[in-house]
Amino acid sequence: MICFTKRAKNKFPNITAILPAAGTGKRMNSILPKQYYTIGNKTLLEHSISTLLCQSCIRRCIVVVNARDCWFKKLSIAYDPRISVVVGGKTRADSVMAGLQHVKKSVWVMVHDAARPCLHPEDLLRLFEVTKFSQVGGILAIPICNTIKQTYCGTNFVRYTLDRNNLWHALTPQLFNYNLLKSCLKKALKNKVTITDEASAVEYCGYTSILIHGRSDNIKVTHQDDLKLASFYLSELNKKT
Repeated sequence: MICFTKRAKNKFPNITAILPAAGTGKRMNSILPKQYYTIGNKTLLEHSISTLLCQSCIRRCIVVVNARDCWFKKLSIAYDPRISVVVGGKTRADSVMAGLQHVKKSVWVMVHDAARPCLHPEDLLRLFEVTKFSQVGGILAIPICNTIKQTYCGTNFVRYTLDRNNLWHALTPQLFNYNLLKSCLKKALKNKVTITDEASAVEYCGYTSILIHGRSDNIKVTHQDDLKLASFYLSELNKKT
């Protein structure tokens, strides 16, 4: 694990991190939620949290779990005084809102996927820089390099090829002004707007977030095959420690 705590000390404002971890493992076809799969001697959730807590400006992590979660309390990190646990909702947006309700004394909040364990600290520090020149916030993202096809609705027939020149693949963490994100997410949920990430809630309310070019190895573990790739990326990251 690479920690740049000394570089980040007193350089950035205090940030509260929220990790939505209320998923039930449906895409992994498993009873065990994906955030509790292990790589080495840590769960994906522990890897994700550890990278965040290496930074001195992240004073608190709020983990949002499913009401039926029986795994988190078994982890050693559950007893870290910097970590709080709250119960989430049916959707990611509901869970993030639940986390936002428990934020205290932070102007900035960062939302990071619980099953995205390969975040590089240098990407994290670049994202922190957004707090110096934006009142809104920003997200990590990478330009789309593959050819993207649009199908006819409800079919697997190609309708056309999308122009990828201005398309980006959104990653996490996503960092926003606390009051702004809470207000935008509340409005989107009230109006029953589909929210797939925090930036989409901000966009819905007419605000523009900043894209910070991130690393392509910051993958989200969604399927079983992703575990092998995440394991490789983590091993490469740890070699630099």
